[in-house]
This record gives sequence, structure tokens and C-alpha cells, in this order.
Amino acid sequence: MRPVYFYFVVFSSALVSCVSSGKFKAMEQHAQQSDSLYTWSQRTLKSCQDANNDLVKQKLALQAQTNEMNQQLTATKENNTQMRKQLQTLSALSSAQSEIIKKSLDNMGAKDTYLRALQSALSRRDSANLATLMYLKAAMGNFGEQDVRIKLEKGTVTVDLSDKLLFSSDSNSYVVSDKAKGVLSRLARMLNDQPELEFVVEGHTDSVSYPTDVLPDNWDLSVKRATSVVRILQNEYHVSPIRMTAAGRGEYVTLAANDTPEGQAANRRTRIIILPQLDPLLKLLERRQGQAEAAEPAASTSTISGSN
Repeated sequence: MRPVYFYFVVFSSALVSCVSSGKFKAMEQHAQQSDSLYTWSQRTLKSCQDANNDLVKQKLALQAQTNEMNQQLTATKENNTQMRKQLQTLSALSSAQSEIIKKSLDNMGAKDTYLRALQSALSRRDSANLATLMYLKAAMGNFGEQDVRIKLEKGTVTVDLSDKLLFSSDSNSYVVSDKAKGVLSRLARMLNDQPELEFVVEGHTDSVSYPTDVLPDNWDLSVKRATSVVRILQNEYHVSPIRMTAAGRGEYVTLAANDTPEGQAANRRTRIIILPQLDPLLKLLERRQGQAEAAEPAASTSTISGSN
């Protein structure tokens, strides 16, 4: 786009005597807009490439986990087969004892099925997180990384908003700036498009405190900053309050040392944590617990019968 713009300007200069000043300015403005669009497209492409690299890394990690689980499954099946063969040769065992061993082997097979289901649920969760990450990066792509940082961390998607963006660099303010509302509106649009997502808004500060009657310490400041963001999302952008949690972490969860201005600026942030979708995992755990409780009385009965 830049060479085209250059030749356009040269050509336009040669024809300036033949084109009216108004038309020339309009054409020049259109070329500048095209150049700006090119720059924005390059930034968006870079963001998408970064997200794609994250996806490739996650895919490789999941493939490695799958291979390991398959190896474990093969070894378990071979072990089960060997144990069944040995069981057939143990004619001295009573029928009750043999039944107990068979049930144990069946439980091992059920455990393998459970592990595969658990792995599948974890994979779906990771895929959902990656989709959310890419959606957020596309929605917030034209804001600099110094003000908006989106990443996947410990199984959750996080969005860090800088103190400078939200509160105009006033270290003791908890009033959200007008500039920040453009970011929050985009974030709210994404959250409203995915109503099943729940999230936490965390306020963070540096170690410097400016006590007042309203704000006795950084705990209060961090909480008020979190609740300020939550109220705007609810009242101005109609995000359901049922989905939101506001929390203040004060100065105690840092990104950098507080002994430099740069470190203090990094620590003054508001973090939005998109909570992972744990329903499939919880259902698996509940089903597993129910199976364990049902198996306990049966195991006790079999043991008593065997002892007789």
C-alpha cells in the first residue's frame, strides 16, 4: 500500500493543474485512509498470528498428553489380560474370591473409561479458552499492549487493563475515565455475545499508599477500582451482575518489583479473569463419586461372603 500511495501522490502532483484543489484533497485523504487501513491490518494480522502460535503450542501439548494416555491405556489392557489369564489357572480360589477379583478388574476398566472422559473434558475446556482468547484479541486488537494485555494463563483467559488507561494515571483514583469506556464497551460486547461465561474483576495496586478518609489503604482502593468497572459493565453495557465477581488484591499479587516507577506502573492494573467452563469436569467428578459410594456396600458384602 505504501508504494502505491507514493506513486499516487507523484501522479497527482503532475496532474494538479488539471484537477481541482477539492478533488485533489479528497483523493489525497482517501490515500491516507488506505494507508491507515494497511497499518491496522498489519497489527491485526500480527495478533492473529500470535493467537495461532498459541493454538499450535496447545495442540502439541494435547497431542503429547494423548500419546501418554494411550500408552498408559495399552499397558493397562495388557496387564488386565495377563491377570485374567492368571485368574483362570488359580483353581484353588473360591468362587466368591474369584468374583471379587473379577469386579476389581472391571473397576480398572471403568477407571480407564473415566480417564478418557476426563481428558476429553479438559481438551474441550482448553479449546474453549483458546477460542475466547482469539475472540478477545480480535475485539481489542487496536489497543496497545501497554494498556491492554490478553493472555492464557493457568487454564484461564486474563485481560489486564492498565492504571493509565482506566484511571488516567491517578494513583489514588477509582473513577473510570471516558477513554477507558471504549475498551469496556468492546469487552462488554464480547461478554454479552457469550452469556455462559462468568468472570472476576480484580483490582491491583502498587506498594505506595495515600491514605484518606475514604481510602484508608490499598485494599480499599483495589476493591473500589474493581467495583467501579463492574458497575459500568452492569449499568452502561447491561452485563448481567450474576456473572460478575468484584475483588481487590491490593499490593500483594505483583507482576514486578515495586522499587522502580516502571514496576509500580506494571502492578497498578485491573485484571479480568474469564472463568473456565468446568461443568463437564464437575459432572464427571460427581458421577465418579456416585460410583464409588455405590461400590462400597457391594464390596463390603462380597468381603463378608468370602470370609464365610
